[in-house]
Amino acid sequence: MKRLIAAAVIAAFATPALADQQIGSVSTNFRLVGPNDKVVVQRLDDPKVPNVECYASFAQTGGVAGGLGVATDPSQFALSCIAVGPVTLPSGLPQKEEVASIAASFLFKHFILTRMVDTDKHALVYVLISTKVLHGSPANVVSAVPVANIGAPDKP
Repeated sequence: MKRLIAAAVIAAFATPALADQQIGSVSTNFRLVGPNDKVVVQRLDDPKVPNVECYASFAQTGGVAGGLGVATDPSQFALSCIAVGPVTLPSGLPQKEEVASIAASFLFKHFILTRMVDTDKHALVYVLISTKVLHGSPANVVSAVPVANIGAPDKP
């Protein structure tokens, strides 16, 4: 009974803290025990810039460890950001800012979405990186969204 309670507590804390909305997933590898490996598609909203949506897809490990939320997911992911309406920059928007994060394993790894402003080319650039507590990872993807009226945003 104690093991069952301990597993339930671990699973509760290991549930990924997804930044916004999970759109869906596609099974990629059958697992006899536990959930299958899959690719998850997640929408990440930029909380400060209306009408910009980013869609990230990432691998999620299944099996027993994945089902309990203690498996380390691989640093395999993609990103696409789009404007779903007119994009205007709010006053005081920083040149670089962390926008969202997705937990990729129990305590040790996250995907971090960062927004950067490219005033020269009138675009918002979004970079999704993989981080680890003990060893950093060079894995990253980038996507850009054009902004017609960008001007030079206020710098902090």
